[in-house]
Amino acid sequence: MTTSRLVVIPTRRAHSNYEQVARGIGIDIIAGRYAEAARLPGDADLTATFGVSRPVLREAVKTLVAKGLLTTKAGVGTVVRGRGAWNMFDADVLAWHLDVGIDKRFLSDLAEIRLAVEPRAAALAAARRNDADVAELKRSMEIMRREPPNSNAFADGDLALHVAVANASGNPFMRSVDSVIEAALRVSFMLSAPVDPSDHEAVLTWHQRIVDAIAEGDSQAAAAAMTAVIFNGIRRHGTSVIDATGPSAPVDVTVGDAAHGD
Repeated sequence: MTTSRLVVIPTRRAHSNYEQVARGIGIDIIAGRYAEAARLPGDADLTATFGVSRPVLREAVKTLVAKGLLTTKAGVGTVVRGRGAWNMFDADVLAWHLDVGIDKRFLSDLAEIRLAVEPRAAALAAARRNDADVAELKRSMEIMRREPPNSNAFADGDLALHVAVANASGNPFMRSVDSVIEAALRVSFMLSAPVDPSDHEAVLTWHQRIVDAIAEGDSQAAAAAMTAVIFNGIRRHGTSVIDATGPSAPVDVTVGDAAHGD
């Protein structure tokens, strides 16, 4: 269970020079070392800090502008934008948050967006899936059953299943939240991989219900199973979702105390 302390989740590293610079500045912004509305140091200082050329620095700044973290103003310089402008669906922005360290609020925010999207995606997948979609869901489920619950392969199978649901929904906007799902599952896996036998079996059972409901074309059951998986993850990590049981949330989902999902 998480506490008020930050939890740092290792993520992928940048490769090219400008990506490394963008990551370094991005992490400094997210960590608050560059405050909102603050000006970045001048080009000379930044090129010296990172040991890169001005063209590389400019490419890094352009990358961060595109992600919503920075803006360039004539006569002012490069300025940090407010958090509300950041593209939180961007894979790098999410990864940098994990690098900096996350708290319960971040986990809750991830859970809220998942609850807003994934159950509906599962319902649509049940209505629109084709044979290839079902085959991919079953393939992902087979990986989860075959691999040790604390392995990277198990986590990859879990992610592949959720991405397959989004793809089967046929809605490109739902497919675009793959980065959010990946971040949430990585956090879940790093905090509490389902190594306990009963926990492991419960994870497999609830994911299998998602697969079966979609294969059978049962939209209501698919949405309910997905909701149960997410809510169990919330309980496992000690997070809470504001108004999660309000009128807009499913209220007919029953999950046992032993059931643990993502």
